[in-house]
Amino acid sequence: MIKEKIVLIGGGGHCHSVIDVIEQENIFEIMGIVDLKDNIGKDVLGYKIIACDDDFENIFKNCKNAIITIGFIQTNELRISLFNKLKKIGFNFPIIISPFAYVSKHAFLDEGTIVMHNALVNANAKIGKNCIINSKALIEHDVVVEDNCHISTASVLNGGVIVTKNTFYGSNATSKQGIKICGFVKAGSLVK
Repeated sequence: MIKEKIVLIGGGGHCHSVIDVIEQENIFEIMGIVDLKDNIGKDVLGYKIIACDDDFENIFKNCKNAIITIGFIQTNELRISLFNKLKKIGFNFPIIISPFAYVSKHAFLDEGTIVMHNALVNANAKIGKNCIINSKALIEHDVVVEDNCHISTASVLNGGVIVTKNTFYGSNATSKQGIKICGFVKAGSLVK
């Protein structure tokens, strides 16, 4: 089987996790990583940093697929900016789902979203563009996660919750059902 190529945008810690998911999913061939100019030529888990932001249009000639592999710790502005810049060039943003995750066939995921190992996305959940659904996150039935959100490790969104765009939802946070969540939710929070 010939795999389509994909380029990873960002070579830090989140990139390590994304590489593992892409390798396990076994659908795409990682062409390389785009990072800071000073890092070109360096190695990330066996993949080369091949370019910097200035090279996107040249990369597009050989690879039409990209995924943002920069995390969302303090802000997601860089993730959004890169996503928009690459979309303007014409890149496709596939949905990446770990084979160790469960995503209901009745759920909807939008472009550029990644579902990491052991996450669970239940029936009628809707996940927007450019989101991270991190390892062991639980997205219950009828949840809406809008664009550019990071749902962190081992967190729980109970049924009918709406997470507004650009929200960071911290590790081990747990929500009450049917509420609206926005902004920054710190790790371990109980959200009512």
